[in-house]
Amino acid sequence: MSAFYVGLDVHSKMTEYAIQEVDGTVVRQGRVPTTREGLQSIAKILGVGAGTRVGLETGTMARYVANELRELGLQPVVIDAHEVRLKAHRPRQKSDRRDAYEICEGLRCDVYRTIVHMPPAPIDRLRITLAQRRHFVRLQSAQMSATKHILRSSGLGQKSRHLKSKSGWQQLISSVKNPVRSRIQAHHAVWLVAGDQVALLDQSLLEQSKPFKEDFLRLQTAPGVGPIVALTAIAAFSDAKRFPSAKHAASYAGLVPSTSQSGDRDWHGHITKQGSSELRAMLCEAAHHASRKTSAFNPYFSSLCARRGYKMAVTAVAHRLCRVLYAMLRDHSKFDVHKLGVEVGPFEKKVVTPYRLRRKPVKV
Repeated sequence: MSAFYVGLDVHSKMTEYAIQEVDGTVVRQGRVPTTREGLQSIAKILGVGAGTRVGLETGTMARYVANELRELGLQPVVIDAHEVRLKAHRPRQKSDRRDAYEICEGLRCDVYRTIVHMPPAPIDRLRITLAQRRHFVRLQSAQMSATKHILRSSGLGQKSRHLKSKSGWQQLISSVKNPVRSRIQAHHAVWLVAGDQVALLDQSLLEQSKPFKEDFLRLQTAPGVGPIVALTAIAAFSDAKRFPSAKHAASYAGLVPSTSQSGDRDWHGHITKQGSSELRAMLCEAAHHASRKTSAFNPYFSSLCARRGYKMAVTAVAHRLCRVLYAMLRDHSKFDVHKLGVEVGPFEKKVVTPYRLRRKPVKV
């Protein structure tokens, strides 16, 4: 075990640091540039060795600094910035020097609970590529929405269909006249460029999925789960064993209900929407497939849809799907429909009604 603890207050240009011994004695405080050389100089001070825990709070520079510290043989501990602020001893007397000291002191006393998981390099690259893909997909959606707005404001709303394919765009452009055509062509050009980038990123994701090939193929055996949903789950969960239970994994995706309990009052509200928004969005998108009769989640979805509505049913199925995918990653198992509590058909349902529409006579 290392004899030192290090706290960092990281900014884009400079980083404040504080070094303490195990007994709490402050060894040194100072400021270095937020570069590899600057972080190396911290490691050289008083022979801070491999395995030394270095605390820093979440922020735009946290990923870069944590990766650099890991390459230097140190152990980065990334703490949620909200918790750092809540546990600050003097929140009204904030300074970079004090922040570095308090992070170091909190790390030494082990007072922080919300430690952010820093994934290994392959998972980190996968997350970055998925984020890039989402950006360009949203850019395409924005061009489609802008084009629909142009058509509706011009009294041509009936033409705002089939904008997900190149042929649909070409038919639309050829069916309208200037100045509407020139405005639509500008959005079409951006839509094409974004589509080319999505195609390139899809190829990159296919290459990056090779280290996780078994999990990648295994997750796609679940209903509604395709390549992008499977890769998003792998990237978000990273190491499934870091979650104590499936309930914790669902909470990480923000799919558990918010609660407020005090005395005899026990209130449950909307889902928390905390944690990985990308995973939550992909799970909700996959949950829409439960509306199909061929989905193994359909009996569960249909019952909830009739009682609580479509949106509530989609959210509930996304919650259940999250727990299923977590269990598949944890146990390295394929999807088993028999564990869902449903029976495998086919089944026939006979409906008896007292009335029906009169059938027209068949002409011979």
